Amino acid sequence: MSVHTASYYAATANDDTRHPQLSEDLNVDVCVIGGGFTGISSALHLAERGYDVVLLEGERVGWGASGRNGGQICTAYNKSMATIEKLVGKDGAQAMWQVELDSKEMIRERVERHNIDCDLRWGYLHAAAKPSHMTWVNDTHDEWQRYGYTDTAVYDKQQLEEHLQSKIYHGALWEKNAGHLHPLNYALGLARAAKEAGVRIFEDTRALSLEKGSTVSVKTDKGSVRAKFLVAAGNAYLGNMIPKLHRRVMPVGSFIIATEPLGAERASALIPNNDAVSCTNNIVDYYRLSVDGRMLFGGRANYSGYEPADLFAAVRPRMLNVFPQLADARLDYAWGGNLAITLDRLPHVGSLEGNIFFAHGYSGHGVAHTGICGKLIAQAIAGTAEQFDVMAKIRHQPFPGGPIRMPMLALGMMYYKMRDFLS
Repeated sequence: MSVHTASYYAATANDDTRHPQLSEDLNVDVCVIGGGFTGISSALHLAERGYDVVLLEGERVGWGASGRNGGQICTAYNKSMATIEKLVGKDGAQAMWQVELDSKEMIRERVERHNIDCDLRWGYLHAAAKPSHMTWVNDTHDEWQRYGYTDTAVYDKQQLEEHLQSKIYHGALWEKNAGHLHPLNYALGLARAAKEAGVRIFEDTRALSLEKGSTVSVKTDKGSVRAKFLVAAGNAYLGNMIPKLHRRVMPVGSFIIATEPLGAERASALIPNNDAVSCTNNIVDYYRLSVDGRMLFGGRANYSGYEPADLFAAVRPRMLNVFPQLADARLDYAWGGNLAITLDRLPHVGSLEGNIFFAHGYSGHGVAHTGICGKLIAQAIAGTAEQFDVMAKIRHQPFPGGPIRMPMLALGMMYYKMRDFLS
């Protein structure tokens, strides 16, 4: 039986429900592949609309990025709204901005409605790693203001140091309506809600092959599912089952360490308002406090496909660069996993063959966007696809390089690391 990676999240999971392995042949309305945020959200919304839904997870619910990520609820997309306007027009960009606002409100609403215990907190700092990055801080603040997103503030270096006990930054953009949570407990809570809504969830049930047609057929090791619709929600772990999707995302490794509990006074001194924090470099550091006062620090994105042999040694120097005062803090956990990026760093949303729907490639903004994209897929299957169609208008190119695309991406990221160094 599959187990979660040995993370702080797995050690503090509050639900150990195991779902059975599929061992029969089923006929349903919708088959969902993937037990992360996108898959669970789409399954839950479809079941609430009355669809008969089966969800297949090759490992355990929340096993992939949904249960391992930094837990950061980010605003907007990995591109400016000005760039998005060029892709989908002003009306389309406004629709995508509304999707973004709805994504965070959905988290708030689902946590409250289903009583999900996932340590949800609000407040976010985008810390400028270089003096030149304050241009991005100010431009982003102004752009968001134009879109009506006004619960934000720009901090200079002195003001930021009142909110973050680090000397290395040059200012920040603060926002009230982004934040952080315990991602695995959120995934497990959503899965519980989906099951209560009638979704049949199967773990240790890897989708091995897909037969397309007016009815899709998914083969597993000990059973099969025939369905009118398929939702492909495997993200970085979907594999090459659907080649057109596989070519348009790339798995990227990201790694997190967790210190020992620091004590309430010491922890709160580091980030007094308990905000989530990320820096403005291309290779991002991201961090926050856990509910029990640990520093959860992530970074050192890996584009080579290889995990560092010693994750503690790989990430700890990045943490100490930000917080040298944590040099004496014991490290209790270190873990990693893959997220999926697209070539243009915008989510890839769409449909194939008229009955295969997908959303993936959230490029670091998945905690928020996965849930809303699951809802948009459910709406599209039910015949209401206005917001879904706007997202699907973005034409995503495959990563170049074919079998050598991973080394090419690693070389490309060396360029961005150099830009971080020189900017």
